[in-house]
Amino acid sequence: MTGSAPPLRPAASAGPAARGVRIVTPIPGPRAQALIAEDTRLLMTSTKSAPIAAAAAQGVFIDDVDGNRILDFTSGVGVLNVGHSHPAVVRAVQEQAGRLMHFAGTDYYYEVQNRLARKLTEITPGTFPKKVFFTNSGTESVEAALKLARFQKRRPLTIGLLGGFHGRSMGALTMTASKSTQRARFDAFAGGGQHIPAPYCFRCPYKLTYPSCDLYCAKILKELYFDTSIPPDDVAAFIAEPVLGEGGYIVPPPGWHRAIRSILDEHGILFISDEVQAGIGRTGRWWGIEHHGIVPDIVTTAKALGGGLPMGAIVFRADLDYPYQGAHSNTFGGNLVSGAAALATVEVIERERVLENAARQGSYLLERLRELQGKYPVLGDVRGIGLMVGTEFVRSGTDRSPHVALRDRIIEEAYRRGLLLLPCGRSAIRYIPPLIIRGEEIDEAVEILEAALAAALAAE
Repeated sequence: MTGSAPPLRPAASAGPAARGVRIVTPIPGPRAQALIAEDTRLLMTSTKSAPIAAAAAQGVFIDDVDGNRILDFTSGVGVLNVGHSHPAVVRAVQEQAGRLMHFAGTDYYYEVQNRLARKLTEITPGTFPKKVFFTNSGTESVEAALKLARFQKRRPLTIGLLGGFHGRSMGALTMTASKSTQRARFDAFAGGGQHIPAPYCFRCPYKLTYPSCDLYCAKILKELYFDTSIPPDDVAAFIAEPVLGEGGYIVPPPGWHRAIRSILDEHGILFISDEVQAGIGRTGRWWGIEHHGIVPDIVTTAKALGGGLPMGAIVFRADLDYPYQGAHSNTFGGNLVSGAAALATVEVIERERVLENAARQGSYLLERLRELQGKYPVLGDVRGIGLMVGTEFVRSGTDRSPHVALRDRIIEEAYRRGLLLLPCGRSAIRYIPPLIIRGEEIDEAVEILEAALAAALAAE
């Protein structure tokens, strides 16, 4: 995407939009089946979302090992915001790899790290002095943020949200509460993790309705929890995603973050905005928290930051820095090749007006999905900001019970037709294409989605 932003809809005079999807074998095809069988034999059981065996990718399309071309509405789980193998990112990787790939991570000094850190301090919210620590992943970013908060506040507790996802290592897992399978049989965790219900208007845990609820889901922190089970002066930080990711692509109601921040400030509690999935332009702004009117003390980022390479960071108030060396460090954080990829990714987003496109195409995607919602009562909720969009599937227009089996069938029917989607929450699908997506590609995706939905309903 260069120059002016693409139109929301293909021009009427242009005729039908050319389809980018190409299906030449059933998915998975014979070569994919062989690869999957070997993977099952050799690799630890982890998370597999679909039997896709990728061979190459460019932009918003993936080619599998059998020659099928698939429209990617996952962005590699939120990683490829500027698309697969963007030429500028590839070039930056090649050039840096030819000069210097690694030299003891945090132990020495590098221009690439300085340039990226400077850029991150410029584009994160807040005009105060900031510092950066580089990591290798979102989980490690969360770990670094939690450690920093506990060290500086000298308090043992951290509060998160039921439905929040912050990673699977033991410290991050203490705050993850999106699915019980992620926590089962791993207790005891790092300790100190507390949770309150997420601000989930479609399924309000308090059976209230916004705005007449007066943001009870925020005020309950002070009115109930601080008086009963969570001593506020023992809390170092509150961590939340600006839009819940793995937990269901749930968008908090207007004012929730400001209400929470006001309560935290009364007790000197830090606010950590976990931007691992919502950041780097996904919501149409650099950071999801920018939609909510508060400035966090610490921002975590990863996923899309590296443009496809492992790269994460925390950006924090400079006064929170450690007073001496050795309290926290790593070997590969700020890897020079990943850092070059990150710099190129940020430059692409700025140069090619990717934030504007994400906001524009996100509005269009919401519009198209709401058209489907009007035709299919099982599509209970459509929500999102920018190109961080989710739909939740229910039993019927009058029965909001989560329809998990239908959601799973839709995802299967979609990938068989060439559209790759991911689940989230109990019965939701997330739509997170690369931020360079065009209107005609959204049209193609919605066409496939409707066919998949009709097929899934017919199979009931």
